[in-house]
Amino acid sequence: MKPVKEKIRAQVKSKWYYIFWGTATVSVVLGQLYVGTGYRYMYNGMQDLLQKVDGVLLHATPNDGPNYL
Repeated sequence: MKPVKEKIRAQVKSKWYYIFWGTATVSVVLGQLYVGTGYRYMYNGMQDLLQKVDGVLLHATPNDGPNYL
């Protein structure tokens, strides 16, 4: 009968490995939320601006000046 060998772990990682990658993961997720929120505010601002400009442009009276197009 052969002696039973103990399985040797292929990689031994310290707790700092998990702390680093956990912190990096949280940082990336929070950055994505921050950028996404900024885009949402920018979109809402653009929609407000377009609603204001749209009313002005749709109801503008045509100019009798020269038409170069």
